[in-house]
Parts: sequence; C-alpha cells; structure tokens
Amino acid sequence: MLLIHCPYCNESLPELEFTYASEAHIARPANPSETTDEEWAEYLFMRSNTKGLLYERWRHFHGCGRFFNAVRDTVSDKFLTTYEAGAPRPDLSSLTERLK
Repeated sequence: MLLIHCPYCNESLPELEFTYASEAHIARPANPSETTDEEWAEYLFMRSNTKGLLYERWRHFHGCGRFFNAVRDTVSDKFLTTYEAGAPRPDLSSLTERLK
C-alpha cells in the first residue's frame, strides 16, 4: 500500500484517500472557448509520460478535498515529496539523492 502525505492535513494516509489529477505545472488555457479543437485536445490528452521523476497534481478526495502537487518516481512509484498547490516546484537535483 502506498502512503501519500497531504501537505494541508499534514498526515500520511493510504492512496485510497487520494485521486490523481494529472501532471502539475501545465499551462492551462485562459479561455477554452477561444482555443481550436487541436489546442484543446493537446491540453486535455497529451502528456509527457516521463520515465523517472514527474510533477503531479493530486487531490485529498476523502479528506480535506484540496489539490496539492507531488514529485513521484514513475519507475518505483515512490513519492519523494508533496507540496501545496501554487508553491514553486522543488529542485529535482536535491530530490534525486533520496532515490539512492
């Protein structure tokens, strides 16, 4: 079982408490009604699918209900850190030491 740390509740809880909400730090269209179908499809469906460290958005669905960001290793499925939505991205070079 994966434990995910909610930075708002300050608790590490089972993954069943949370829902995945896509990649983090994606530029979202300011006005979706003014985008072309191709631009909208690109925003909705195209992701980097990175092997290794990835910035992600999660929601504490069965808890506080708030969205937060996480850095997760997609190879080992290990969460390296979580941080509040709107906070700057943590430096990946400092986080890679935790994988060793």
